[in-house]
Amino acid sequence: MKQQYPRVMTIAGSDPSGGAGIQADIKTISANHCYATSAITAVVDENTQGVYGIHPIPPEFVAAQTASILNDIGTDAVKIGMLHSAKLITIIAQTLRRFNAPNIVLDPVMIATSGDPLTVGDITTAITTQLLPLARIITPNIPEAETLLHRKITTTDDMKDSCTALAETGTSVLLKGGHLAPDLPLVDILYNNETHTIIEFPSPRINTNNTHGTGCTLSSAIASQLALGKTLTESVTTAENYTRNAIAAGAQYTIGHGHGPVCHFFNLWKP
Repeated sequence: MKQQYPRVMTIAGSDPSGGAGIQADIKTISANHCYATSAITAVVDENTQGVYGIHPIPPEFVAAQTASILNDIGTDAVKIGMLHSAKLITIIAQTLRRFNAPNIVLDPVMIATSGDPLTVGDITTAITTQLLPLARIITPNIPEAETLLHRKITTTDDMKDSCTALAETGTSVLLKGGHLAPDLPLVDILYNNETHTIIEFPSPRINTNNTHGTGCTLSSAIASQLALGKTLTESVTTAENYTRNAIAAGAQYTIGHGHGPVCHFFNLWKP
């Protein structure tokens, strides 16, 4: 009897530099022992130094890509990244509901590592009402959480309060602390809404400019671990360790002139 791949679908924009978006997702999913499928939401003109243009794919065509994969291959988890408009968010939510897609990991990408915006208009209402109720876990960074909650986050206590506020829709929340002040400890905070527990993931600060796509990498790793059948806490713990190792390994490389990528295949490539 033939075996079945653990399957992870990523719905996100492309990054021609390979460090973020669909490209980083596929690398991460593969490195975490799963089979990657994808629906591309936008073609982005981007490199390590910035975003220079975004060519959105029509929402109906993104939904068609998604439906074609789910109708044929199916999936064990879904990672959602860059959704550039409220209309796209609504139509993707409708498609995922229609197929009862499991283990949805939402990374609410709004701003690139370079600081360039990746969305059009105010999409916070669409995310809050359409996607949060579907997501098993959401993985915002601090600026994204501030946008969703309309409040400032400056301390770890603020992070914990923000996690529980975002979890009111029923989702779990992993709030990434990389944007806290440099003199504060670096920590990501998980509010597991399934067990009603808060877990801190402290991390040393790594002196590197190669942080392009870390959010994409972390969320895709979580989706992969969920597809493998791990619990939510186990999935986040493994994904945090994977991402930390990828950043540390990538710090030893030079690629491009801006924010370089992490090393997704650190367990295969030996710097």
